[in-house]
Amino acid sequence: MREWLAFCIQDRPLSREFPTIMLSRRLFQQFLVDGYMMVEYQRLSFLRHNQKLLRAETYNNLANAFNQGNVGPSSVGSRIIIPSSYVGADGYMRENYRDTMAICKWNGYPDLFITFTCNPKWPEITRLVSKKGVRAEDRPNICCRVFEIKLQELMTDLKDRHIFGRAIGAVYTIEFQKCGLPHAHILLFLHRDYKFPEASDIDRVISAEIPDPNEHPELYNAVAEFIIHGPCGEGFPNSPCMIGNKCGRHFPKKPNERTTVDGEGYPIYRRRKESVLLEKNGETVDNGFVVPYNAQLLLKYRAHINVEWCNQSRSIKYLFKYINKGVDRVTMQSSHSRRNDENPEQIDEIRIFYDCRYISTCESVWRIFSFSIHFRTPAVERLQFHLPDQQSVVFNDDDPIDEVLDSPTIGMSKFLDWMDCNKREAKARELTFSQFPTKFAWKKELRKWSLRERGFSIGRALHATRILEQLIVLYTLLTGKRLMHWVCLVMIRNI
Repeated sequence: MREWLAFCIQDRPLSREFPTIMLSRRLFQQFLVDGYMMVEYQRLSFLRHNQKLLRAETYNNLANAFNQGNVGPSSVGSRIIIPSSYVGADGYMRENYRDTMAICKWNGYPDLFITFTCNPKWPEITRLVSKKGVRAEDRPNICCRVFEIKLQELMTDLKDRHIFGRAIGAVYTIEFQKCGLPHAHILLFLHRDYKFPEASDIDRVISAEIPDPNEHPELYNAVAEFIIHGPCGEGFPNSPCMIGNKCGRHFPKKPNERTTVDGEGYPIYRRRKESVLLEKNGETVDNGFVVPYNAQLLLKYRAHINVEWCNQSRSIKYLFKYINKGVDRVTMQSSHSRRNDENPEQIDEIRIFYDCRYISTCESVWRIFSFSIHFRTPAVERLQFHLPDQQSVVFNDDDPIDEVLDSPTIGMSKFLDWMDCNKREAKARELTFSQFPTKFAWKKELRKWSLRERGFSIGRALHATRILEQLIVLYTLLTGKRLMHWVCLVMIRNI
């Protein structure tokens, strides 16, 4: 269905087919949203009606069930409600957040946080929509395709052309405004030789001032069009950023003669008092309303590109969570139970994910075209960590347990073969489990580690909480210190 919709919304010569639906303005927008929701409902319906096809259980429990005579597969296993590989689901966002934290652990703190927003006035968009006699918002398929092209060009500038210096890692997530335009949140990790050791070094790449119109007329016009916030304040009570007669983004900013970093690690950019003034929406503004930007990127892409220096304190976790927060939800809904009607004891994750979800036209087009929602480099290898005979085993619902146990790879996992590899390879004994994917690659079809011939990957251990809980329980039984047991459990579950 997705491929059919992607085929339908392509531009073709008028001699072959007249694009009736694509010239239907709001009807076309409704067509896109309804079409994508059919695709999403079809995928979720497959998960709902095929819950019995795959079952998961630990190897130890599977062997115990076989020894007790329960050879039928329906006697064991836990049902998979919605997999973490499903794009947009809570598990998907959670795993991507943890992968990003693994990159942060390996490369250090990110250096720059960049927000890149689609500009519907780009000449590539206006040139096409003007020929069709429609507006940019009536052709979200064109806006998304142009934005995706420019986003890939921006990532090439950041990673390969080294605009800010040598980049050793990058992460981005696509988000969709409720008014429709897509934008990307990008975290950039720089090599240690290109970081900003002093606050004054930030001024080399980030500016928060209005340029002189005589010296830089092109940059002045770009700042006036794309980078000025608002204006907002007492004279603009209906501005979207106003909360309780104050700007929710804390504009206008206070003047500052030089760039500094406050006690919590947040940058305070240079905004000198003797600033150039400009007029926007009938209001004269100064440096206090300028959003931090990079002049080179602003002039090249002619869009709202906010460039912020990342501090090395509490905001790091906020940034990672912010770019992996998931899909939007409606602000109001009728009260109803999210439990399964047939089984009140079971939480229906598919219904929770599907109900009251907010879908915009650009998000619909983005997903119909199968453009990437998340990007990260370097790659992250997820490593399972388990006790003996506690590795996860996935099998079909109609597979007899004895045949599952007789499989030659049933007792093999990344963790177990890592131990065997330490016996075979001297180089392996120099690496921890998390460092192992940097020198070795996992062969999925053989379920074995082998020396890496090319590429690079970071390791991230999964699911250590259950093991720690079992160790704490054993410690409690041996020492009788029950209070320490519960304190540790609470700490582990909050990590």
